[in-house]
Amino acid sequence: MNSFRVVVQEPGVVTVEGFESPAPDPNQVVIQTRASLISPGTERAFFLALPNTNAAYPLYPGYSTIGDVVAVGEDVDSMYIGARVASGGPHASHIVMDASKCVHVPDELDDEIATFFNLIAIAMQGVRKTRIELGESAVVIGMGPIGLFALQLARANGALPVIAIDMDENRLALAREVGADAALLNGDSLLDEVRQLCGGDGAHVVIEATGASSAIPLALQLAAPRGRVSLLGSARGVTDGINFYRDVHRKGLSIIGAHEITRPRFESLPGWWTQYDEQRVALQLLAAGRLTAQPLISHRFVWNEFPQAYELLAGWDKSVLGMVIDWLHADNQTAAD
Repeated sequence: MNSFRVVVQEPGVVTVEGFESPAPDPNQVVIQTRASLISPGTERAFFLALPNTNAAYPLYPGYSTIGDVVAVGEDVDSMYIGARVASGGPHASHIVMDASKCVHVPDELDDEIATFFNLIAIAMQGVRKTRIELGESAVVIGMGPIGLFALQLARANGALPVIAIDMDENRLALAREVGADAALLNGDSLLDEVRQLCGGDGAHVVIEATGASSAIPLALQLAAPRGRVSLLGSARGVTDGINFYRDVHRKGLSIIGAHEITRPRFESLPGWWTQYDEQRVALQLLAAGRLTAQPLISHRFVWNEFPQAYELLAGWDKSVLGMVIDWLHADNQTAAD
């Protein structure tokens, strides 16, 4: 089987290499990938070995793929062959996964749109943990893909108003397009603007989705007394400048660590769902048109152009949002080179 995969050989060095796809174990399936999605924040951090990554190299990145089951292990029903599934496998033309970790993709859902399932699931668990009630105000800081989905999910949970905050006007325009009630530039008057929009001392819920440690003090300041702050972004580095007495203790804030690794493994509970269940719901919400992903596709590459995609990602261009990789085709010129 002619298989190819992405490998980060060392920080800042990425290639596409051939490999021999292994045979599946009894409970596994082999998936031929149709499309995968680059997760810009996480993959950039590990590509560049940013603080709080601690990765071992070579590294095989990626965790959002859509593909067809082409072979199954002896304990997997053969009727599974031909199914189109979503999985947390890496960027590769062929992936071996446990069948129990694969989620069926609704027939009506396009491959490109379906690749966003895992970013939605990540945003979903961060929003779910805040226990938003109908009519509570919510602020989302950072309008990357995770923040844009968190905004939509907060709105779906009944938050009102839902306020987007970013430092880029184009991303704020996109936030308005996907449903923000207000979209504000991060500036000197931000705290007053948020308080005015929320009709009080701040927002009931603040979701920090930038992954920048410098944004955490702002998230605490924007929260109303007895509010909840969800740290959804994976902060890279140490945060300075937090006055815990003023910004947390006296306000009675609840701070929620919302890394997806905190999910339960086997059974969903109120406020704490398994990864499989949230991925399944993410695909259903996309198929039902309850979430919008199309405007988040900023770039498309074929698989043998992957180094160019990571080169763009490393520069942290604000235009980079959803980078979709096509694994069914190749750029002939690139392949010839």
